Amino acid sequence: NGIGERAGNCSLEEVVMAIRTRADLLGVDHGLHTPELTRTSRLVSSMTGYSVQKNKAVVGQNAFAHESGIHQHGVLADRLTYEIMDAEQVGAKGAQIVLGKHSGRHAFFAAIDTLGFDLQPEEKQSAFVRFKELADKKGEVSSEDVRALVIAETHVTADDDYELVSLEVSSRTDAPPRAVVAVKLVDAEVAHDLDKQVGDVVTAEETGDGMVDAACGAIRRAVGRDEVTLVSFQVSAVTGGIDALGEVTVTVEVEDGQRFTGRGVSTDIVDASARAYLDALNRSRRLVHRSEEFRP
Repeated sequence: NGIGERAGNCSLEEVVMAIRTRADLLGVDHGLHTPELTRTSRLVSSMTGYSVQKNKAVVGQNAFAHESGIHQHGVLADRLTYEIMDAEQVGAKGAQIVLGKHSGRHAFFAAIDTLGFDLQPEEKQSAFVRFKELADKKGEVSSEDVRALVIAETHVTADDDYELVSLEVSSRTDAPPRAVVAVKLVDAEVAHDLDKQVGDVVTAEETGDGMVDAACGAIRRAVGRDEVTLVSFQVSAVTGGIDALGEVTVTVEVEDGQRFTGRGVSTDIVDASARAYLDALNRSRRLVHRSEEFRP
């Protein structure tokens, strides 16, 4: 994706495909499995919080899209007119998977395997639960929806301290937006600090400048993390349409100045924002756990 200091580094996917498409002229080739490039690019983007611009070469959403008439005519007549490589060579497209609310575990797990994910049984089950929630809302779930959902859900680990149970938001023109959240405590230390038991669900209410601000404030109050500051907020649509799956990436700063990125997906932007915010808080807590493990 070209991520690096200042202006970034050379995009490895561009170098890889330049060598592959011009191997006859260069006299060299590599043994990389290029159909994994697009999926790897999406994974790096989700883990770092840096989105890939749509017009990015090789892995961008529009890398193999043609809108102007002359381009469309040329590609329809001969693909090599404007495309020196096949989209399938970089994993940009293939069999389109469409699932729905009547799809079962077998179909969903097969879709995950087709997309190239290798998940543990508990990760598959967790992703399936979120898939059924999404399918009930959208009806049809595309392969891109499944990809985004699986990446987001596999961020959830056994080390997480908080789990979002429910979120209620309301907004009026004559009053500040209000949010009520319910968060499950899944870590003994966190539960003890809040004078609770593992498995207890804590609720909190907060108002804010907007519904997202109110939701984040309610989460902070529920888990007792008032020192956390929201530094950046990004939202993008995974697919098109009015029922598109929204993807939110947030960066938070904790009291010692360290920053953590969280990610959430949902058809509701506020819900996706709350999930992303809680994901960032969980990541900050995981660092605390690891530091304690390696402390002499």
